[in-house]
Amino acid sequence: MSQIFSPAADTWMRLFIVGAASLAAGAVVFSVALARSDWITGANIHPPEQPVPFSHRHHAGELGIDCRYCHTAVAEGPRAGLPPTHTCMTCHSQIWTNAPMLAPVRESLANKAPLRWHRVALLPDYVYFRHDIHIAKGVGCVECHGRIDTMPLTDRAIPLTMEFCLDCHRNPGPRLRPREQVTNMDWTPAGDRAELGHALLRQYGIRVGELTHCNLCHR
Repeated sequence: MSQIFSPAADTWMRLFIVGAASLAAGAVVFSVALARSDWITGANIHPPEQPVPFSHRHHAGELGIDCRYCHTAVAEGPRAGLPPTHTCMTCHSQIWTNAPMLAPVRESLANKAPLRWHRVALLPDYVYFRHDIHIAKGVGCVECHGRIDTMPLTDRAIPLTMEFCLDCHRNPGPRLRPREQVTNMDWTPAGDRAELGHALLRQYGIRVGELTHCNLCHR
């Protein structure tokens, strides 16, 4: 009676199964790595081209201008807001008045046409996020934007992924600070950070168990 399969068939079948399993596992690993990569999250990528090469390092870091001077809506609404041209010109009508790089600012004021800035920290439309509630609960700007006061040109220093948000929502205490220190990039607690976090959780009335409900961020 003739043999249907060759003696090597079993070996080939085992190799096929192992190869298929390895390929599937590799595809999963590749997909996860790709989803977390800077190419997808937009973190640590070259800053987008802006109408004016605005430097947070110079304005916020060296000059010490508070974030809320330009981002006036950050503590009062969902969006931080971008400064209108007349905010820039409160200073630049007096200093660097003829600087070539500031020509778009002067033209914007003269033509009453806003500058078209390109957003850096951008969330998907299906994510519900409010700046004001985070400010009110003592979350510092640096927690989501990184040390923006050291950036010559603004880029996304932190990947604003769902995992990043959930990590904070599961354990917000270590990321909280007194409200008056929210925009202070150099702030460090005088005592134990964990103890302060627990105290601020109680002071701000934060109910940690409710922060991971789906409808909190997806409405």
